[in-house]
Amino acid sequence: MAHVILGLLLIAPQSFYDLIKRFEAGVALFYSASSGSIKRALDTLLARGFIEVASMEAGGRGRKVYRLTDAGRQEFRAWMTGDLAGADLETAALSRLYFLGLLEPAERVPVLRRITARVETDLAAFSALDKHLDTLDIPEEQRDLATHQRATLDYGIASLRFMLDWFRDHTDRHETPNR
Repeated sequence: MAHVILGLLLIAPQSFYDLIKRFEAGVALFYSASSGSIKRALDTLLARGFIEVASMEAGGRGRKVYRLTDAGRQEFRAWMTGDLAGADLETAALSRLYFLGLLEPAERVPVLRRITARVETDLAAFSALDKHLDTLDIPEEQRDLATHQRATLDYGIASLRFMLDWFRDHTDRHETPNR
């Protein structure tokens, strides 16, 4: 969440309300966030020196507009160009894809390759589990449950195959821009 907010603030300084609207208008395609989680992330980013208050309106509401600091820009860039961490691969990949245009063109393909490599790793793990399950003898009383659990794994494998094909194609288009 924090890195998504950094990306949004790199696009333009924004208030808390503006950030909520940006999440609703685009980021929600790949990342779900409540106003409370956005507020907590803003407080953390402020405390860590990654953002600062650019301006504050006078009056009862005191609308604050936030902007990135140099440390925030560095943190965002390190996240974008670093390895994908965490169990939610789809969110990690789509978050970076969403902000890929904020990087220099020469930095984009390596990011796409890291995403592709992580998808390949996860797909290999799912495929290994699939092969292992083929070796198990499932008791009769658990076969209905196992059938649907296996269907869940099949869905995950199909989803990862789609993701892998999509990111490979997208990477190819960036490697050969005239395509």
